[in-house]
Amino acid sequence: MQFQQLLYFVAVAETRHFTRAAERVHVSQPSLSQQIKALEQELGAELFSRARGNIALTDAGEALLPLARRILADADTARHEVQELVQLKRGRVRLGATPSLCTGLLPDVLRAFHDLHPGIRLLIDEGGSRDLVRELARGVLDLALIVLPLPTTSPALTTVELITEDLVVVSAASAPAPRRPVRIADLRDQPLVMFRHGYDLRELTVAACRAEGFEPSYTVEGGEMDAVLGFVRAGLGLAVVPAMVAARAGRDLRVTALARPGLKRTIALAHRSDVAPPRAARELQKLLMASRRDLPTT
Repeated sequence: MQFQQLLYFVAVAETRHFTRAAERVHVSQPSLSQQIKALEQELGAELFSRARGNIALTDAGEALLPLARRILADADTARHEVQELVQLKRGRVRLGATPSLCTGLLPDVLRAFHDLHPGIRLLIDEGGSRDLVRELARGVLDLALIVLPLPTTSPALTTVELITEDLVVVSAASAPAPRRPVRIADLRDQPLVMFRHGYDLRELTVAACRAEGFEPSYTVEGGEMDAVLGFVRAGLGLAVVPAMVAARAGRDLRVTALARPGLKRTIALAHRSDVAPPRAARELQKLLMASRRDLPTT
């Protein structure tokens, strides 16, 4: 049973005339009649009685008509749903990002995307770069904002650098100000508020301290970005955070630059190489790439 056969059958049932039905579905009358005959042969029953030139539905035709209409309506609904998705009226984007990027980079970009495509659901998965790379490989995410270099070699991923960003030191505005600019060596005698294990910023900070010959000491460790900033506000210690995050941190936090060469991180947008991102994800990708113009670069 073919879709076109059901379409032709409904047209004849509603017009009760083969020629008018053929005109309605834009085929020749012989082609329509041939397809109706093929449908009757497949079903093993006549669908129309043709006595004295009058076209009427048989019992089999009466039984098939509501089912055929339902199938055609479902197909039309499916077509409409797909068209809406293609036209970015509905759908979803599954985006992974490190917590610091969710705080610093994403709010303005996601607001711009939502204004353009309010029917698209945005599903955000926060995690470290290592976890996000794994989720991309599994097909759980469409796109991910990660910190380069990749924690593991992954030839199945395509990455595009967005920005190289400075890291800065934040401290409570009410606490004594650290020397300006702060050298990594100065952190030897400073209590730090440290992120959890597996957090990209933790690994960068610890590696920089070890390169200066010391292990950092912590008053608090194990938090995510919001928790770390809160502990710093409470005067529990210093933290090394991205400049974009510090810019949004508020007046109760003091921001101090790191002495040259400082610390930097490179943010990249990643997706699977073997699967093209969905249309909605590609539109978000364009906005993220365009956001580079509005971000401070180093």
